[in-house]
Amino acid sequence: MVKNLWDNETASQVSKGVEELVYRSNLIGSDRAVCNWGGGNTSMKTIEKDFRGRDVEVMWVKGSGSDLATMKAHNFTGLNLEDIRPLIERDEMSDEDMVAYLSHCMIDSKHPRASIETLLHAFLPFKHVDHTHPDAIISICCADNGRQIAEEIFGNRYVWVPYVRPGFTLSKMIAEGVKNNPNAELVLMEKHGLVVWGETAEESYNKTIDIINEAEQYINAKIKPEAVFGGQKYQSLSDEEAASILAKVLPVIRGAVSDDKKMILTYDRGEDVLEFVNSEDAPVLSQVGAACPDHLVHTKRVPLYINWDPQTKDADALIESIKEGIESFKQEYKAYFEKNKNEGDKMFEPAPRVILIPGLGMVNTGKDTANSRVSGALYHRAIAVMKGSTALGQFVSLNENESYNIEYWPLELYKLSLAPAEAEFSRKVAFVTGGAGGIGSETCRRFVSEGAHVVVADLNLEGAEKVAAEINEKYGEGRAIAVKMDVTKEEQVQAAFDQTALTFGGVDIIVNNAGLATSSPIDETTLQEWNLNMNVLGTGYFLVAREAFKQMKQQGTGGNMVFIGSKNSVYAGKNAAAYSSVKALETHLARCIAAEGGEYGIRVNSVLPDAVLQGSAIWGSRWREERAAAYGIEPDQLEEHYRMRTTLRVNIYPSDIAESIAFFASSKSDRTTGCMLTVDGGVPAAFTR
Repeated sequence: MVKNLWDNETASQVSKGVEELVYRSNLIGSDRAVCNWGGGNTSMKTIEKDFRGRDVEVMWVKGSGSDLATMKAHNFTGLNLEDIRPLIERDEMSDEDMVAYLSHCMIDSKHPRASIETLLHAFLPFKHVDHTHPDAIISICCADNGRQIAEEIFGNRYVWVPYVRPGFTLSKMIAEGVKNNPNAELVLMEKHGLVVWGETAEESYNKTIDIINEAEQYINAKIKPEAVFGGQKYQSLSDEEAASILAKVLPVIRGAVSDDKKMILTYDRGEDVLEFVNSEDAPVLSQVGAACPDHLVHTKRVPLYINWDPQTKDADALIESIKEGIESFKQEYKAYFEKNKNEGDKMFEPAPRVILIPGLGMVNTGKDTANSRVSGALYHRAIAVMKGSTALGQFVSLNENESYNIEYWPLELYKLSLAPAEAEFSRKVAFVTGGAGGIGSETCRRFVSEGAHVVVADLNLEGAEKVAAEINEKYGEGRAIAVKMDVTKEEQVQAAFDQTALTFGGVDIIVNNAGLATSSPIDETTLQEWNLNMNVLGTGYFLVAREAFKQMKQQGTGGNMVFIGSKNSVYAGKNAAAYSSVKALETHLARCIAAEGGEYGIRVNSVLPDAVLQGSAIWGSRWREERAAAYGIEPDQLEEHYRMRTTLRVNIYPSDIAESIAFFASSKSDRTTGCMLTVDGGVPAAFTR
């Protein structure tokens, strides 16, 4: 049963007017069993002063592209009701005419475009109106015997409206249905949702919750646990077993669903998801169609169901089934588009947004983690609806052509157009070692600023978590994760890339940046010091690059590696034999991998900085004193010493290195591999020759 979240104390402190609507809307949107992400709409009617100081009746309605759970006052649109009400006298009105007309009714041109269903609210003579997509209500509206069930539950208190796409016609049908039924308390929209109203915000909200719970109570009494979705066919794998297999298959899925544009993946093993994917009826039921028109833009008409027996635990067989399934899905989607397309339509990516795998759960795809999770959240709702509908009768959906027309409906596509333009690293996943340090953290921020998702990998987990938290606070939850990793430990490196696959689906960019530095005359260089440099800067870079190479090959979509070498990669630094030698090794290793990676579209380049003191843990260690001693100066003179030895008389900062890394990882250098770029202000001794 859904909870009534109305709090009288909180509500009493809310300002009268639009803030009342904000409070009510946020409550409605906070429970996805009441309203889909991005779906539903709410309204209230008030008296406002127009620009001439006259009293006018204004309807405030949700603006297009907003989400009820998080929207604020500025997300609502105010419209002059006196201008809108005469429309009900018309017999018909196209979507284009409706949108154009409503733009003239706005009391402020800066308000967002009004909801697709604005006229639904305007034509109903009630102060507060709420339209939602509750699981329990849509279960009734998507059951083949839904109207009969509605009568059993609600008697003569409801108005049933046959499915019509939102717009003028549906709005007028609802208004006339309510007008012709003096007992009406709610409207049930076939294959769509619920409309209720009230004279106060609280009354309207309470009615929404009460109606949903009436329906839910009825449905729960009909559900037979042992027979849900035809009963259980498969057992779920344990979380540990599932993670092990998913780490292998998610990069394969990511490669297969990423055609012209890459996708970010998430996975879900919720109880409801596992109950569904493991059931007898899931292969057929999942292909009936979308549970609600709102789902189509994010989930497509149907998900991909993978036929695989989880008890075999055969990852190779699963990978083959996934490859075949995704390719078949794409071909079928292209045929669906060609069959139903209208003039001017441009096909979305044909790959699935929802992939169901018995024993494992659900994999979702999207241009970023937020959109991937939206697809998953909406399919949770679809599962709940199918569970309810099949307890009442048979689950039914929109026909193929109407599903297409909703998916490619200009008024729905307008919502997508409100999203920010994609940037250079949108849809990309960057893995940065030494991510908590000066160069590493600046590189992470640089990538994310242009759309990337990042893995902040560092032995210093606390520092990595701080960087990831700062990024997520600024750019949105899920854009960065922190991973503790010692680059010299093979199992930790492998685990870090498994975690990357489980979080984002794979990797596109790696920055081999983890570092340390020591300084000793050659005759005082111990084997321990030598091995430390070789292990971290040689073996560590090898292990990270090798695991990245494997994952990039699995994806089959290319990739970028950037190694952070040093001026010492080409210059024999005094009293730094171990450090200089391994820095030379790094850049040659990068060239070796570049030679092998070309056929897979994997580019490998190196950036050679010099003396980046700012934010560096290395320069906070003994290295500063050691290098100062090598030059016969005091440690606090070192920064000026480095500046003066450059031909440009400049110091080098983390942001300078991050910019060079971004260049190598970007499309600007997509014809470059095996290259070294020196960023040292011009140290003549390090000029290549």
